[in-house]
Amino acid sequence: MKITVLDGFTTNPGDLSWDELGRLGDLKVFDRTPRELTVERSAGSDILLTNKTVLEADILRSLPDLRYVGVMATGYNVIDTAEARRLGITVTNIPAYSTNSVAQLTFALILELCLHVQRHSDSVMEGKWSDSPDFTFRDYPLTELSGLTIGIIGFGNIGRKVCEIAIAFGMKVIATSPSRREAPQCPGFEWAETDELLSRSDIVSIHCPLTPDTAGLINMNSLKLMKKSAFLINTSRGPIIAGQDLADALNEGIIAGAGLDVLAAEPPAADNPLLKAKNCIITPHIAWATLESRRRLMDQAVKNVKAFLAGSPVNVVNK
Repeated sequence: MKITVLDGFTTNPGDLSWDELGRLGDLKVFDRTPRELTVERSAGSDILLTNKTVLEADILRSLPDLRYVGVMATGYNVIDTAEARRLGITVTNIPAYSTNSVAQLTFALILELCLHVQRHSDSVMEGKWSDSPDFTFRDYPLTELSGLTIGIIGFGNIGRKVCEIAIAFGMKVIATSPSRREAPQCPGFEWAETDELLSRSDIVSIHCPLTPDTAGLINMNSLKLMKKSAFLINTSRGPIIAGQDLADALNEGIIAGAGLDVLAAEPPAADNPLLKAKNCIITPHIAWATLESRRRLMDQAVKNVKAFLAGSPVNVVNK
């Protein structure tokens, strides 16, 4: 049984072990695989694991030994799942492994926009507090979360965890979701359509998947519905936001700030307009990447492979 990991570095840069996976077959791990080497490195593999290495139809057709593809992520749009199904290749993903970590970074971005912790620390190090005549020093406005309204677009596992934390902060929660399954039993929660959510929220946080319906969901028209004092947070998928529109909205004062962990192109081009937009915080797609989250990811990846080998695959996305 030949097992190949095409892009293992982001999941395991060296602080975790591949040993458990290696016990299941002849294992080869590549840190990264450029497209031109994908077929060569995958040749003869029964099992492939990938995070972001794309396996298009032509690649899948050129790998006659391939029986299983394990996506080491929740999103699986890097795989042509329809062609994989036609070829009899099972594709699985790993849901819900990063819920706590993504919700945590969501509030790290929110709190930075509300309290400017890093900017105030930088001011202290620059000597501004030392030069102040007062015991307290404020270089940026400070905002309390209690009583504010957060609008959550997408109400799956992560959206619900964000709601739970928001309620603990004393916030009101508006959410939108296609399914609208059971609402949380807590005060201050209500469902709303997207336009109403945008217009009423002090903070809008995106937690929906990237689909044809959500691509470009946040654009200049939707941004103009938001309060001028509102913040926009995205820890979901970059293309849900029209980047140039958001940069223009920030620079023109249409909204007050944004906290982003994802962009439409990653890594971004040096001329990405959001890199110089006003009051825009950008982290490099790290919400999922805590040690604890990556450990859960690897553990479930091994369980997925074991289940497949046992003839009872789990987390299959191309049935």
